[in-house]
Order: sequence, then structure tokens, then C-alpha cells
Amino acid sequence: MRAEPRANESAGGNNTGWYAGWDYEYTKRFPVPEGWRGQAAVLEFEGVYRNAEVWFNGEKVCFRPYGYTNFYVDLASHLRYGEENEVRVVARNADQPNSRWYSGTGIYRPVWLWLAGEAHIPVNGVRVRTLDCSAGSVEVTVKTSAPGEVKAEIFEADGAVPVGSASGRSEDGRAVLTLSIPNVKLWDCDSPNLYRCRACFGDDAAEETFGVRALAWGEDGLTINGNRVILRGACIHHDNGLLGACSFPEAEERRVRILKENGYNALRSAHNPCSKALLDACDRLGMLMMDEYVDHWYIHKTKYDYVNQFMDWWRQDLKDMADKDFNHPCVILYCTGNEVSETAQPKGIALTGEMTRYLHEVDPTRPVTCGINIFFNFLSSMGMGVYSDDKAEKAAAQAERPKKDSKKKPVGSEFYNTLACLMGDWFMKTGATLPPCDWKTRDAYANMDIAGYNYGLFRYKKDLRKYPKRLILGSETFCKDAYAFWELAKKHPRIIGDFVWAGMDYIGETGEGCAEYSDYKFDGEPCRRMTGGNGRVDLLGKPRAEAAYTRVAFEREAGPYVAVTPVYQTEKLQLTGWQLTKALESWSWRGCAGMPAAVEVYARAHEVELLVNGRAVGRKRLKSTCRAVFKTVYQDGEVTAVSYDGAGKEIGRCSLSTAGAETELRIVPEEKCVKIGRLAFVRLQYTDKAGVWKPMEKHILRVSVERGTLEGLGSANAYVEGNYAQDSTPTYYGEAMAVVRADGSGPVRVTVTDETGGHTVEIPCRG
Repeated sequence: MRAEPRANESAGGNNTGWYAGWDYEYTKRFPVPEGWRGQAAVLEFEGVYRNAEVWFNGEKVCFRPYGYTNFYVDLASHLRYGEENEVRVVARNADQPNSRWYSGTGIYRPVWLWLAGEAHIPVNGVRVRTLDCSAGSVEVTVKTSAPGEVKAEIFEADGAVPVGSASGRSEDGRAVLTLSIPNVKLWDCDSPNLYRCRACFGDDAAEETFGVRALAWGEDGLTINGNRVILRGACIHHDNGLLGACSFPEAEERRVRILKENGYNALRSAHNPCSKALLDACDRLGMLMMDEYVDHWYIHKTKYDYVNQFMDWWRQDLKDMADKDFNHPCVILYCTGNEVSETAQPKGIALTGEMTRYLHEVDPTRPVTCGINIFFNFLSSMGMGVYSDDKAEKAAAQAERPKKDSKKKPVGSEFYNTLACLMGDWFMKTGATLPPCDWKTRDAYANMDIAGYNYGLFRYKKDLRKYPKRLILGSETFCKDAYAFWELAKKHPRIIGDFVWAGMDYIGETGEGCAEYSDYKFDGEPCRRMTGGNGRVDLLGKPRAEAAYTRVAFEREAGPYVAVTPVYQTEKLQLTGWQLTKALESWSWRGCAGMPAAVEVYARAHEVELLVNGRAVGRKRLKSTCRAVFKTVYQDGEVTAVSYDGAGKEIGRCSLSTAGAETELRIVPEEKCVKIGRLAFVRLQYTDKAGVWKPMEKHILRVSVERGTLEGLGSANAYVEGNYAQDSTPTYYGEAMAVVRADGSGPVRVTVTDETGGHTVEIPCRG
């Protein structure tokens, strides 16, 4: 889907990044030897979008409507031994619109074939639960296909010698064993120590990776191993930017690493269960995860979304999500939905409790929340809901009109987001303080372990007093709220965390979540808008200035940091609630001498001072904030921020310098070498000879690859002509990125051509 054309006629419209939806079919033929007779055979699909039909040898053997859960197909009774067999998968995505973001289409996560003898451990048949951290005591539950002896061994993550073992007998389809790990190494965000559990039954063996950690929640907040943890969270969609919806282990790990480097310790999988590869990366790197189920329950947000199947499938969906997540120490919270205004209705309140209780049954080790937009619930109760079946129908009807129809008006979430963009974040947060907003959320909050507040910061203090047992989570928040949230959370343990929208940019949901200057808009066709544009980290993985602000707000770093609104951009933008700034960490604006410049400084300090070429521009006290904005005049040279403590002592200094006159294109692979078949991310940036970034450079880049393939190419611009599967791209503030895959025939050669000629780099390849 990522490589297909985008057009104004797309029924998904701005939600899906103007991609059309189609039905897709996959066919695979393979021999089944006689030796498989009598064995168990299971196909696992980690993700198929959507309404997946699995046909085996011409017979329909499975249907799974939800596009984000892993599911299983028992093939044993359908195999033809000694013959060629055929598996066919149909993914039906032509009924548009069905999503509020870029979904991708078809088989976008791995598919596995599991084989085992008659006596075996079923898929997901091993669970490891921490009993006592201090003693290193764990409980291993092993499911079996028949009665018999079971053995479990524990290894360190890369160890070959077991550090603990136990044996027992399975009589009723499972064995429960207790093991102790000597000198146990606990798992947490700072020390993500992992172990492997190997369970053996008959000739079969199954391995699971796990971490020893104690999770608790209550009046002391959220604790891991007895220590309070404040969630510094970021919401992320499932796509991997230039690569589309496909889940690649190296791309998932890169995303986790970048977000952790920028001060986040938790991710929210918005708004669907995340991939196994993402969970594996979080386990290894020490990133917490709130795995979320769905974006809607029984009220449509788009005409053809999952609503019609939801009530029949939610129990199976939640079970599969919990089975996927159970052994991952990173998963510390389940979320049953996002902005489901059903929670304002008696039916929805009851369903909230049902889902919470069911998750406790399938996984009693983790708390449950639901992200509720408090103001949405009030509007819904007044018959003014942002989402309704009628509005979904109306939006679908409008999508069928020619895009030139001037009568097309925003509907549902598009209408609300447009209003919020015009009126700012204050509108959302203030609306949430109205008394009816409390009345229409309190019963649903009573039916979950932790109350999820979308854009409800102004309610926190009052609700802590009014509901002395309630735990509050900022399940979706604005970037500018980071400082205020952090100061509150430090004082109030029952405020357990914050998840900013959004941590990293994503395809689709383009709307007006991000303002952009005209020279990067490609004015004309609406379909040129590709991304949300509102990540603290951009689509290429580069931290924006807002990420520096967040690191300082969360006291990960003291600063100071300096960022500058592009000086040559004289257009006045009305920033949306989801944007803090358009500033860039650059002082390279040659040709702009004498023009007004807005300079931002982020610091944890009593005061900050700004200097341009050594001359003091101003000094500001930071009171209840970590951000100061100075107005000055641009001059080539150097801008410097100095931070001071209450006694006037300098405690920090940061400078940006103007790039030199000569310009070169730098091609910088993020990896020193790339594995065969794996991805390498290659940054393309215009700089001076010393490597100082030149954001005013605008060029068209064409990329070719030898001994590998070009898997994605683009910039961080929210506006795109075409897609990310092309071999050329304009730069955005002097930057772009190529993602390449090594074919193993030798070093991967990447050639980038601009108007000055070709520029080449080679990336070593290894097995």
C-alpha cells in the first residue's frame, strides 16, 4: 500500500494519508512431507489488515476481522501429506473509510509455521511470573497437550548454563513449577536484565524471554521493584515512517532507542496492539509499554471500522493481546480503548467494567486503563458527540463527493481537531474542567484500575482531592504540558504518568494537527499532505526542538538548549495545540542579517541570558516554566544561552554557530555495517565543511543502490508529492533520509545525486 498512488479521490482521505484501500491476496504453495503426519501444525499471523480470510487447499479455515491482533490457524486436519499444499490469504480493505490513521494493508507482520510432535507444548504455552524479587523466585506455568513430565530451566539472556531448574508433572494440561534464581538481576528501565526460560516436555521444547520485576500500583503510585516510577510517556502509531506499516525488528528497535535517548521511559501503542518486535526492543532497552486495544467500541468513528465486529470479538482480541504480552517485562499497563465516548453511557460504563475484569482473568499481573477524552464525553451526553454512527455515515458520504465540492465540511474528529487547532490547547483542557465532564466520566473511571485522562491536565488537582483512591494517568497530552505535569507528579504519587501526542511522527491523520510554512506546503492538491507532522521526533527519527524542551521539563537534562524560528520565514503561523514551536536548533540563516529572530531557550535554572556574538540580548527569569523566548535581530556568527542559579552563578552554556559559506552533501549511515537482509538508515544532510547543518538548502535528491535495495526515501516534511517508495525526494530544511536493505553480495553502495553530481558512500555488510 505504501508504494501505491495517493489521490484526492481516496475515501480514507486525510485520515489514511490519501491512500486508497483495496483487497489483497497472497498465495503460497509448499510440499508437506509424510513425516509431518501425526504432528501439530499451527500457522501464526502476527498482523493482517484486515478482515483476514485464510484458505487452505481451497477450504476457508479462518476469518479474523481485527487488523492488529495476532491469530492462529490449526492446520493439522487440513494437511495433505506427501503432496503440495496451498495456503491463500485474503485481506479485505476496500471498504473505505475504515481507519482514522494510515493502517497499511495486508500481511504487514511476520507469519510463522509451528510444528511439534503429538506430545508438545502449545504456542504461548509457557508463562513466567515473578513471585519474590528479593529471593529471585519465579513461577513457570507450562501447558501441555497430554499428561507427562515437565522440566523448566532458567538461563541468563546469553547464557549457556542454567542458573535454576525445576521439574514436575502435568496432569490437567498444565504444570506449575517454582524456581529460584541465585543473585538475581532485576529488570527495570535503567537495568533491563533479561533471562530465558526453557521448558521441555517429551521431545518438545519452548523458550521464552522474561525479566524479574515486581509491578504494583496504589496510593504510592506505580512502582517497579518497590521504587516509584513516573511514566514519561510518548504516544506512537504503529507505522515505521518511510517504511510504512510493516514491522521490521531493526526499525522498531531504532524507534525505541531514539525515544529513550530523548527522555521517554514509556510508550503508548496508539491505538492498537503493538508488534512483538516492538515489545522485544522495549524489553532489551528498558522502555515501558502501555499496550492499547482499540480506537472504538460500538459507536462508529468511520463508516466501515471495526465496530460491527467488535462485540463478537473483543474477548478473543484481548486474550490474544495478553498472551502476546504476558512474558514481556516492559508491558506494565493495558488500555481498553481510546476516546470511546461510549463510557458516558450506561451500556459503555458496564462494558468498561467487563473488559477490565476480563483482562484481570487472562492476566492478573497488570492494571487496566482506558483513555477518555473528558470533554468528548460531555459533548456526547449532550447529543453533540464528536463521534456517532450518523457522523460516520455523513463523513463517508462526503468522501464520495468530488474533492472540489466546496460544501464539504469537517465532520466528527476532523471537526473537533480543526476547532482545537483554531482555539488552542487551552480550549480542550478548560472544557474538561466543566462539572458535567466529571459526571460523565466518574462511573467509567470507577470501572478501571487507573483513570486515563486525554487532555485533562486542569482537572488533576481537583480530582485528586475529590477521589482519594483514584490513580490518574495523562493518557494523551500536549507537549507544552510537560513541565506542569512533571511538577505536579513529583508532589502527587497518584499521578502516575503522561503520554504526549505524539512521540514520533506518523503517516496519515493529516488534518490540521501541524501548521506549516507555505514554501513547504506544495500548494494545490489536498492529497499532498502525508503525515500528522506533530511528533516530538520527526518522521526520520531526528529530535525536534520540542524534544529538547521535553528532556529539560522532565529533568533528564538541565540545559540550556537553544532553538531558533527559521529567520527567513516571515509568514505568521497559528500553531496548533499539538505544536509547541517551529524552532530549529540552528543559527545558520545566511542572507538574513538584520531580520527579526525569535530565539527559544530551554533550561532548568533560575534565569537564562541570551547573547548574540557576545553581546547580551536579554535576561529572563524562569518562573513555573523551563522555556524562555527572546526577540532579537539575526546576525551571522554565534548565539549563546547561559543559565544561572538563584545566586547568579553560571550553571550551563550552549551555543549555535553559523555554517561556513561552502556547502556539501553529507551521506551518513547510522550503522557502521549492516547485516545481510537487514536495513540501514542513511541520513542525507547539507552542511558546511565542518559538518554544521545548513537548513536553508533546498534540493532534489535522487538515490540509487547497488548490492541492496532502496526500501524508503523521503524527508520530514508533512507534505509529499507521491510516496516514500520513489527514488527521488526534495529536502526539508536541508535534510532527507534513505533506508536501504543489504542483499549480501558485498558492501552496499548508496549514490545520491543532486544538481552538483553524484555522491557515494559504501556500507560494509556482514552475515
